[in-house]
Amino acid sequence: MHAGLKITAFAAALAATFGTAYGVGMGIDPVVEDPAPARHDSHSEPSPTPEGGGGHGGHETKPAGGLQISEGGYTLDLRTPNVTSGTRSDLRFVIRDSGGRAVTAYQREHEKELHLIVASRDLVTYRHLHPTRAADGTWSIPVELPRAGGYRVFADFTPAKKGAENLTLGADLAASGSYEPQKLPAPNSTAKIHGYEVRLDGGLRPGKQSELKLKVSRNGRPVTDLQPYLGAYGHLVALRSGDLAYLHVHPHGESGDGRTEPGPDISFTATAPSSGTYRLFLDFKHEGEVHTAAFTVRAGGAATAQEPAEEPAHGTHGNEPEHGH
Repeated sequence: MHAGLKITAFAAALAATFGTAYGVGMGIDPVVEDPAPARHDSHSEPSPTPEGGGGHGGHETKPAGGLQISEGGYTLDLRTPNVTSGTRSDLRFVIRDSGGRAVTAYQREHEKELHLIVASRDLVTYRHLHPTRAADGTWSIPVELPRAGGYRVFADFTPAKKGAENLTLGADLAASGSYEPQKLPAPNSTAKIHGYEVRLDGGLRPGKQSELKLKVSRNGRPVTDLQPYLGAYGHLVALRSGDLAYLHVHPHGESGDGRTEPGPDISFTATAPSSGTYRLFLDFKHEGEVHTAAFTVRAGGAATAQEPAEEPAHGTHGNEPEHGH
């Protein structure tokens, strides 16, 4: 496809490429989160089942987060399925229960009732947002997506209903305009963002636990005074290239627990469900500002070390207000 084609042509090609994975994605192995040494949330742990059920091979668990628009009796009703790239728009959606009613009561997790992730299909653009809920259950937040193309919207929440489990529902979002294909960034172990350098040690292994250690520095000096952000010193979201299976990982320990130091190291434990390429997004807060460092890793070994590169302006923090932190 040539650069400059309109989004209508892009969308048709995209639908043909992803097929069912672009919708519910039931034929792909899910991303699974391993329990961290210190409990940090109430997200449920998936239970593995015998091998052979997934398109990638490996271990099958319950459907991966974000691949379905409906799960557990709840549905993500995206009221704004189309926006214009480069233009500020209000993104609106409703979470509906099995009776079609808008959900208006949620458990607070990591200081918020709901976390919203918006990521482009090529995993170059990423937004971690916290929208506002109206009394009628409608969520909204202004966004400005820098490039035309296909995006995936992830709503991470837990209903207030007794016994309800944490859910991550996903829906497709299209940004109109001239589409220019972007390649997935090459594997990297160091990322630069807004004058900070973040180094990743460790890698993902299919079907096995692995530890990911991230070290934050600025001007060549370790940052030892990270600030709590949503109750922790760092939050990591992992998305699998291709189907965008979603994993919201949390760090070992919590801010203020008397054991966890405020940097420079932030550690996580995760399991990759299959071989393949993953994109990791680390949110951390320092001197009152939230920053996002992005990494590309391949399951099966540590990321290949490369010279650090500055994140592009249209990448993880292309527009600060969009993060809604």
